[in-house]
Amino acid sequence: MALFSSLTPVFIAILCIVIVAVLKGFKKKSKKPKAQTTSTSESRPWVDEDLQDNTELNLEEEDNDDWTHREVDVPQIPFSPPQLSEGEMLRRSQQFFELLNKRRSVRFISPKPVPREVIDNVIRTAGTSPSGAHTEPWTYVVVADPDMKHKIREIIEEEEEINYRQRMGEKWVNDLKRLRTNWVKEYLDTAPYLILIFKQVYGKLSDGKKKTHYYNEISVSISCGILLAALQNVGLVTVTTTPLNCGPQLRVLLHRPANEKLLLLLPVGYPSENATVPDLNRKKLEDMMVFV
Repeated sequence: MALFSSLTPVFIAILCIVIVAVLKGFKKKSKKPKAQTTSTSESRPWVDEDLQDNTELNLEEEDNDDWTHREVDVPQIPFSPPQLSEGEMLRRSQQFFELLNKRRSVRFISPKPVPREVIDNVIRTAGTSPSGAHTEPWTYVVVADPDMKHKIREIIEEEEEINYRQRMGEKWVNDLKRLRTNWVKEYLDTAPYLILIFKQVYGKLSDGKKKTHYYNEISVSISCGILLAALQNVGLVTVTTTPLNCGPQLRVLLHRPANEKLLLLLPVGYPSENATVPDLNRKKLEDMMVFV
């Protein structure tokens, strides 16, 4: 018994050492997934940071004094849109489908002038889009100046050549070969207008406070879809371009603030006289809709 009592401190010390060793091993294991995440992101250098959505803002990590927490009660007003007959609904739905089914991505754009008022109206139409908490987190930059368009082209073609040769990978480049696309973007010079769509990752109020923009990328993407429909409606063409790794340079060139990130670039105009498009087929209804 005396021997057991004298050895008790030794047993306690050994037990403490074992516990510390186990805890250290657990911490090392918990850190491993983090390292794997880092290596995964490093293996995909073509991902444009400007295109990563930071919708889920952690306000605890920000200086709370910089963010607004206003609670404004928005008044409600009556809403009663006109009710169409079933026949008229069917006619309009078919007509609208046939209009948009003719929409194509066109890379051969005529320099023929387009009325400025038309561009104003299609962007007004895009601005009718819904957005998270009605924050309207979009900025549409319209470029018509030839010198500015050419500077944009130089930035994009320089980065796009690197994208095609290094960042995008063999599979991506091969998938684009059948569409006959490359890093040469002549339409950036010839199109009467370039519309650069920026997502505002947060808002800025007149008092300097920041305003959270929920689901900013989804909201702006919906607005872009409405813009594409509006362009088709007036007989203009475009091609959706996402110039990878060009966002920061273009943001500086166009004097846009740090809270705006480039999402999409649309060259807009009439199709050129000898324009061609790939002969592609769209999915049938039964291949894209599930009716429950």
